[in-house]
Amino acid sequence: MIKGKRLLVVSAHAADYVWRSGGTIAKYIQEGAEVCVVVLTFGVRGESNDLWKAPGATAESVKEVRKGETLAAAEILGVKNIEFWDYDDYPIVVDKALEERMVRKIREFAPDYIISHDRFDILNPDHNTVSDLVFRCSVMSNSNGVKMEGTKTTKQMQIFGFEPHQTELSHYVPGQFIDITPVYEKKVAAMKCFKAQSHLIEYYTQRAFMRGNHARRLSGCQDYKYAESFARTFPVVSTELL
Repeated sequence: MIKGKRLLVVSAHAADYVWRSGGTIAKYIQEGAEVCVVVLTFGVRGESNDLWKAPGATAESVKEVRKGETLAAAEILGVKNIEFWDYDDYPIVVDKALEERMVRKIREFAPDYIISHDRFDILNPDHNTVSDLVFRCSVMSNSNGVKMEGTKTTKQMQIFGFEPHQTELSHYVPGQFIDITPVYEKKVAAMKCFKAQSHLIEYYTQRAFMRGNHARRLSGCQDYKYAESFARTFPVVSTELL
């Protein structure tokens, strides 16, 4: 049952959440979940190479383009609750203030699920930094000993990792497949908003097709045409085998 669930998505850069979980986000919103997306940086320094080729490009001009792209993508996916924390990228530097802000966000939103970067991306240390940040802050948010005025401690939520670019090189192992067939066209349209990383449009289009194949094979459901995959941080706990 998706309706009424709370999903927090933490994205290192402006487009990460779209490439890697846009279909799942759109599906959850469409089926009545509460979704909040936190974008830590616009990816100005490290993920906007094509935009820097424009004559007279500056950090501010690149940021404006990236913000416009991600807002357009979010609208297509149906995201109403999106926050831009506007930190610098390449590298993302985690200090006490950022850590406390993330703990507070997790406590205030109290998600059932968090989706963020998986533990290792061979090509992008920012993704690894954010994966570690989100995991540590989720643990701290559960601790009564971590005092933070105006907040309540949370219970352990499930944490899922994005499928990275260069999947095999990053030793990524899928632990969950989500059928995104009903919202697949929304994801494709959202991906097309990002002109600075057009090479990833084809990559994640192919991934959706391939993961759909895996979803059909593993489930036996032939209606699953397109899917997204995520790594699991914690095992499933249940009263029966799933």
